[in-house]
Amino acid sequence: MSLTVNGRAQQAEPRPGQCLRTLLRDLGWFGVKKGCDAGDCGACTVHLDGKPVHSCLVPAFRAEGRAVTTIEGLADTVPGEGLHPMQQAFLDAQGFQCGFCTAGMVMTASALDQAQKTDLPRALKGNLCRCTGYGAIADAIAGRCHLETDADGASSGRSLPAPAGPAIVTGQARYTMDAAPVGELAGLLHLKILRSPHAHARIRRIDTARALAVPGVVAVLTHEDAPADLFSTARHHHHTDDVDDTRVLDEVVRFIGQRVAAVVAESEAAAEAGCEAIEVDYQLLPAVFDPQAAIAPGAPVLHDKPASARIADPSRNLVAELHGHIGDVDQGFDAADLILERSYTSQRVQHAHLETHGAIGWRDAAGRLVIRSSTQTPFLTRDALCRLYGLPRDEVRVFAERVGGGFGGKQEMITEDIVALAVLKTGRPVKLEFTRPEQFIASTSRHPMTVRVKLGAMADGTLTAIEMELVSNTGAYGNHGGGVLFHGANECIALYRCPNKKVDGYAVYTNTLPSGAFRGYGLSQTNFAVESAMDELARALGIDPFALRRRNVVVPGDPLVSYDPHAHDVEYGSYGLDQCLDLVENAFADAVLDDPGLDWLVGRGMAAAMIDTIPPRGHAAESRLRLLTDGRYLLSVGTAEFGNGTSTVHRQVAATVLGTRAANIALSQSDTEHVGHDTGAYGSTGTVVAGQATQRAAQALAKMIRDSAASRLGVAPEACRLEGDAVVAGERRLALTVLAEEGLEAVGHATGSPRSIAFNVQGFEVAVHRRSGEIRILRSVHAADAGTVINPMQCRGQVQGGVAQAIGAALYERMIVDDAGAIANPSFRGYHIPAFADLPETQVLFADTHDSVGPLGAKSMSESPYNPVAAALANAICDATGVRLTQTPFTADLLYRLLPAQR
Repeated sequence: MSLTVNGRAQQAEPRPGQCLRTLLRDLGWFGVKKGCDAGDCGACTVHLDGKPVHSCLVPAFRAEGRAVTTIEGLADTVPGEGLHPMQQAFLDAQGFQCGFCTAGMVMTASALDQAQKTDLPRALKGNLCRCTGYGAIADAIAGRCHLETDADGASSGRSLPAPAGPAIVTGQARYTMDAAPVGELAGLLHLKILRSPHAHARIRRIDTARALAVPGVVAVLTHEDAPADLFSTARHHHHTDDVDDTRVLDEVVRFIGQRVAAVVAESEAAAEAGCEAIEVDYQLLPAVFDPQAAIAPGAPVLHDKPASARIADPSRNLVAELHGHIGDVDQGFDAADLILERSYTSQRVQHAHLETHGAIGWRDAAGRLVIRSSTQTPFLTRDALCRLYGLPRDEVRVFAERVGGGFGGKQEMITEDIVALAVLKTGRPVKLEFTRPEQFIASTSRHPMTVRVKLGAMADGTLTAIEMELVSNTGAYGNHGGGVLFHGANECIALYRCPNKKVDGYAVYTNTLPSGAFRGYGLSQTNFAVESAMDELARALGIDPFALRRRNVVVPGDPLVSYDPHAHDVEYGSYGLDQCLDLVENAFADAVLDDPGLDWLVGRGMAAAMIDTIPPRGHAAESRLRLLTDGRYLLSVGTAEFGNGTSTVHRQVAATVLGTRAANIALSQSDTEHVGHDTGAYGSTGTVVAGQATQRAAQALAKMIRDSAASRLGVAPEACRLEGDAVVAGERRLALTVLAEEGLEAVGHATGSPRSIAFNVQGFEVAVHRRSGEIRILRSVHAADAGTVINPMQCRGQVQGGVAQAIGAALYERMIVDDAGAIANPSFRGYHIPAFADLPETQVLFADTHDSVGPLGAKSMSESPYNPVAAALANAICDATGVRLTQTPFTADLLYRLLPAQR
């Protein structure tokens, strides 16, 4: 057929049933993204004869003779302009973070008329963004500009643009799957997974003969082809931090959706047909879905593994357990005037990053195994592949292009291991890309958790004892089970000064989807429990919630302890919690409660949170800086960019130290070829650890440059300063291009110790309909102690996005597990992530602090805004209705059942 794409006449022969999205990508228009292939997310939006459509819903043949405009051709629709006005608007307001949704969002926004722009909740109902919370998108469409100008040596503290911005808004940014099958990828094969229909079964026999007979099928891989070695999909600095309970392909399946076999074929259709042709004989085994039932005597044992697997107690299905205390909680409760005890439950939540998991693997010209992956941890993934397949480090390269969201979900090795096996078996390039349903049924989720909290307090509100018990459902495999358990039990009670604390915790195997790393890493669940209980305590004692926190929170000089009295490396790099409490309280004191009408009950609530800015036990990073021959600099870092903003921050840190502008810092990143090591972009470390390495590299290079210039100018190094493109000594200037001949390069390292702490306080004003139970957020205020804010626009966006994602988890999102253990709602249509209409604008207020640990005084702020949201909402709802909600999500039907008195 013939069609016109971005003004070019093109010929194509669509496959039977092919949609326009995949046809356009086959033609090389990679700005058209896949987020769902069901018309739910809008990432694939294009203009068809000038009108925006979801190209995944348009049969390819319907484009016959018609004009298609993708994000790559949008600027050409405005003659004489470098960018379309909407593309420029998204740059000016930085209306993106990871950027995966941005092409579709811009295509939709560019077609809006003035009337539609006044009703964005309706106009943008077909486009989802998981990162921004939509505030920056609304600003872009309204024409607001948040960017500031740069200045030599003064980049820090300015709202500078993301270096990838122009590529994102024009569709030139390349994500994992944006690669044509040419060059080293010529002959690219497609991999599809046959997944288990049973929650627990042993594979007695697999017959692959019919699958191998399918035209186009090249190989079928089963557990007999896979290494026998056990590993964890979780990625940490020390790989022994996680239990080794997983095989690439196993003869025992432990959840519905687990890999059974992999088919590698010339096309996706052939691979899918091959999967359907495989015959499997299963021996069904008893399954258990509830963690309490799983640890009860007589429960089926899920993992009979050797001691080397480091499982705490396989016979009781315990991945990990913790028991610790300080002081004597019994004495503390005896001394209390009031004791409060409650249990709180948090549900299973999906990361829902719009770019699904995927990887492409091949052998390069030197014979190395190369993996291009959507990963937060390229170096740790490389090391895991080396251990698994017995390869030396220099024979494996792992790199990430731009990553379309992560939120902890890509701190796993979920696709790379099977792609590597397929490449090693076939000798050809292989691609695996998860569908949206696979993302729900076969990746990971937040840990469902039940938390019992018991608080004792004097009449004046002084805490005398804190006791907490956690039961965490880690699912079929223990990836991150121990880490989430231990982290979840820590900062939520270390926040409070109390002489008597006790914690018991259990991470339990069940025959359900594996849980994993998720934004907050256990703290969102435990913070919901502790901060809800603190609110109940305040009400019972008749004390203002802010006053109760001020009476009990830690202040500099207090020990930072939870259940472990031993010394550690967390310190008060700075302290801004007092400011955060004041900022939120004053913001509400200055406003009058809205009156939405007689049928609505109105209330306010708040919650506080603390987080260690770096994971424990080390998190290493290396940065390299080189002076280029044109007087600019090349900065190489290992940390990945997936909307966390580290690309911008690294350039600002380096530019500030080097006395230049951020635009003069070129960046290469997230590639095991570029630097020696980087533990990864997780645990809020992209700025505070990798940023430290960049600062130290810049300081070392600046010294080299000053020493070299001093030698040439015949002055002392102290007399030299870097200024723009030159070194200045008194009235004399020496151009950097002269010094570049010396090949000056410096390396910086950071170890992630000591660690500082960051604080967040969230406040909500809500209205609850007294008859229907509907919840409306009238106001959202968030105060953040982020240290010196290196990029205010970007940090504000991180906070707004974290709050937005947490609102979704508190009000709407829930992965439903049916009676057989299957995920019953594996799509955006059945799983409600917040759309534009669902979210309030969050007012972000920053404390004024300067951290002694982080680079240029900065602290982490990518995870922590998520943690206090659910409790703050629950507290506001209780203030409005008198009803205490102890389980998330807070749905209208749940409130309806609990509001008979108000009705």
